[in-house]
Amino acid sequence: MPDPLLKTGVIGLVIAAICCFTPVLVWVFGAIGLGALVVYLDLILLPLLGLFLLITGYALWRRRKAA
Repeated sequence: MPDPLLKTGVIGLVIAAICCFTPVLVWVFGAIGLGALVVYLDLILLPLLGLFLLITGYALWRRRKAA
């Protein structure tokens, strides 16, 4: 059975990376009329990217330690 912590970390990491490094959220926010909130995206996305990176790293470390 796959580790749910690793699955959560990888999925969150991919989503945060896509939103950080591509203008997906800028387009979405502009399309729904929330373009003024684009200023705050870096304040949220970069810490989330770091958090999911730590979760993924911890899950991989835990998996390696158990093996």
